[in-house]
Amino acid sequence: MRFLGMFTMAVVLATSPANADAGMWTFDGFPSANVAATYGFRPTPEFLDHVRKSSLLVAGSCSASFVSPSGLVMTNEHCAADCIAQLSTAQKPYVTAGFYARTPEDETACPDFELDQLTQIDDITAAIAHATSGTSGETGERALRTAEAAARQTCGSDPTIRCEVVSLYHGGEYSLYHYKRYTDVRLAFAPEYGIAQFGGDPDNFTFPRFNYDIALLRAYEHGRPAATPDYLRWSPSGSKPDDLVFVSGNPASMSRELTVAQLAFMRDVRYPIFLPLEAEYRGILERFARESPEAERKSKITLQETENDFKANLGEQSALDDPAFFATKVLEERQLREKVAHVPTLQAAYGSAWSDLERVQAVRVRLTPRYDAVNLMESPYWTTLFSDAVSIVRAATERALPAPDRLPDYSDRGLALLEQRIAAPVPVYADLEELNLAFVLTQLRRTLGTDDPLVKSYLGRESPAALAHRLVAETKLGDASVRKTLFDGGRGAIDASTDPMIVLARRVDSAGLAVRTEYESQITAPTRAASERIAKARFAVYGTNVDPDATFTLRLSYGTVRGFDANGTAVPPYTTVGGLFDRATGAAPYDLPQTWLAAESKLPRTMPMNLVTTNDVIGGNSGSPLVDRDAKIVGLIFDGNVYALAGDFGYDAIRSRSIAVDSRVLLAALTTVYHADRLVREIDAAAK
Repeated sequence: MRFLGMFTMAVVLATSPANADAGMWTFDGFPSANVAATYGFRPTPEFLDHVRKSSLLVAGSCSASFVSPSGLVMTNEHCAADCIAQLSTAQKPYVTAGFYARTPEDETACPDFELDQLTQIDDITAAIAHATSGTSGETGERALRTAEAAARQTCGSDPTIRCEVVSLYHGGEYSLYHYKRYTDVRLAFAPEYGIAQFGGDPDNFTFPRFNYDIALLRAYEHGRPAATPDYLRWSPSGSKPDDLVFVSGNPASMSRELTVAQLAFMRDVRYPIFLPLEAEYRGILERFARESPEAERKSKITLQETENDFKANLGEQSALDDPAFFATKVLEERQLREKVAHVPTLQAAYGSAWSDLERVQAVRVRLTPRYDAVNLMESPYWTTLFSDAVSIVRAATERALPAPDRLPDYSDRGLALLEQRIAAPVPVYADLEELNLAFVLTQLRRTLGTDDPLVKSYLGRESPAALAHRLVAETKLGDASVRKTLFDGGRGAIDASTDPMIVLARRVDSAGLAVRTEYESQITAPTRAASERIAKARFAVYGTNVDPDATFTLRLSYGTVRGFDANGTAVPPYTTVGGLFDRATGAAPYDLPQTWLAAESKLPRTMPMNLVTTNDVIGGNSGSPLVDRDAKIVGLIFDGNVYALAGDFGYDAIRSRSIAVDSRVLLAALTTVYHADRLVREIDAAAK
């Protein structure tokens, strides 16, 4: 993947405020005038409101959209993968075999799934600035948390509504986002894993692609399909080359505004720590999956996510390792600092911020191994049961504190999400849980050393494997009702518990909190303060001509349907259904499900399968609708090409491409391959 030196000029152009298709714009700051000047179409406030209200956040992971007035939702299969896996059993392997609810009554509730619709955006910059004026360090952090809590409280206590304070331009602006929550979400359709992820890891982040990566769910309210008057209609004709298109989705946090010192830390410390860890874990999962068909079923989604994360992180590391690419970031920073230095008031207020961040990185190098080791132990990504135990123990303490004094994960919103996760009746596979727990315990000992007090508090005299086996074998936390009882029981129930997971979480809680507190005071707080000063400097120089870094909140990007040049080879913007069948070999990961093989003669070979566009997207945009200037669906975003892997740091205007499933094959396959007539009729009726 050492491809990045070949497009550094494109990245230099992309970092300037005037680059055409770069940017993930907030809906209240969308550059409609720029779109009009470039493409002759000006998105109106009505267009923007309609697209915004039709778009959804899949809590914690992806994007989605309403596609009918009765709550029907479109996203990617891989965005609904946790729901599909949680509903699957050895007898009903929906992950591999797919799922279709032939009647409304067959639509099946996801155990732990939330969709959020952004209904309102308020500018609260002045209120936050007033509340934090004259503060710094821990005092400033507390003032900020107090102001954010006060802003969220203005939304009231309705459980179907949540409010989130969103920091833009690293503190240059603050907004209060109002969301309508849908927590009763039911699966209506998902294809087989083999076609949703056709090509598997070898084809990931590549193009040409041939994936049918779609899932249809439905939002319910009061036991009935939700009324959703804002929804996206299907385009009857799809797209054609050079068409103007928009992507509405929730790009994850990115790093385009990080300083050179911060990027150097990621290059020299962050990625060298995590890439070997992910590679080792991937190997362990692959070995586990080969033990039996049931082991493969249990680990399939986790392995897919691990492979995806590893390849994405490897691409980002490659970008930072490329001297020419890194030089563009150095140039970008130097240009901004020179502009600041030429204005005495800006230099006095913001000039030292870059040096402040350089000093923080030196401390960060020292604190990161310990902080990461604790995070690894406590993250639900790695250990479901022990993470739940830590959260239950810690929540008892945090709930008793005023909102400004709590840890960030235990805000009112955080506690609500935690309770939802704790109570969700999701399956826990003991053998996979034991494997994961042994892995993170091994990493803890490897990182900190056998004699470290924190390692001793975890392991005592046991080995990682022995401790993991004992904890998983004896715990009762696999039962959602047990978890919920402990969560609701608070400190008394936790102190009285003899469950080994809870006992261990109690024992290491204070040490884990001490690690987090030290990191917060020496890294997080000064980083936020310096980053806000740099953001204000950038804002003073460039204003809103540059989009703010993504924050896993709703954004709109614009671009065109266009192929790209790959090392001298012209790559056209579309693949076809015929190309899918030509690529199939019958062996994984290029084996097609029987449903597709049976329908081969009924699907036009020339029908577009996947397409690429110049829209600026990153992780989190999976499941985003691709719409035309009439706000009609022409595709469904599911990936980016290999040149987009550097998108966390900069946009390659020449070769970075988003990848979507074409709208025409989406409907054709629902009809011809899956005979999902009920859903097709609903989509067709909604489009009229």
